[in-house]
Amino acid sequence: MARYINAVCKLCRREGEKLFIKGSKCNTDKCPVEKKPYPPGERGRARPRETNYLIQLREKQKVKRIYGVLEKQFKNYFKRALKMKGITGKNLLVFLETRLDNVVYLLGFAESRPQARQLVNHGHILVNGKKIKIPSYQVRAGQEIEIVKKAKKIQSIAQSIAQSSEKEIPRWLQVDHKELKGKIISLPEREDIDQSIKEQIIVELYSR
Repeated sequence: MARYINAVCKLCRREGEKLFIKGSKCNTDKCPVEKKPYPPGERGRARPRETNYLIQLREKQKVKRIYGVLEKQFKNYFKRALKMKGITGKNLLVFLETRLDNVVYLLGFAESRPQARQLVNHGHILVNGKKIKIPSYQVRAGQEIEIVKKAKKIQSIAQSIAQSSEKEIPRWLQVDHKELKGKIISLPEREDIDQSIKEQIIVELYSR
């Protein structure tokens, strides 16, 4: 599957805000968004004319980059959300929020979503006792997430757990950092998901 291999900090600069792709680095003065708060490239300092389309496009790109999904996959999530009952924008965010790699990140087992994706890809994550290597796997209420025994001594996981004590765990999740286990209490509600995301204008973009 295709993946983004260039400097990820440029993605944050392009969107004009921190997307926390680099984990703890994003909270330091070394963060490129702090040093260069403008888009990368020769015309980065120029101010483009903000049309409705540009605003909608940038919001979609921001959300794709937060969750680390490519265009085709994001569009498939939207199509599924559109077919479901309820509010399309909320459905879309719930699909993204309940990806296994995102849940591993939210539980504090990884410093960033890319790191969480790597843990899943390498077979370090169990769901209800079964090894799952698919980052896009959709978790369900009642399922338990656990780090495999041989991976519990990985230094990056220990560092992330140490830092996660300062991070608030969403109320739809339950975690035991000592045992490196977590549980899905329920599916997230809209108020449990990043409030800076404006999902309605993404719906408007795809409805054009």
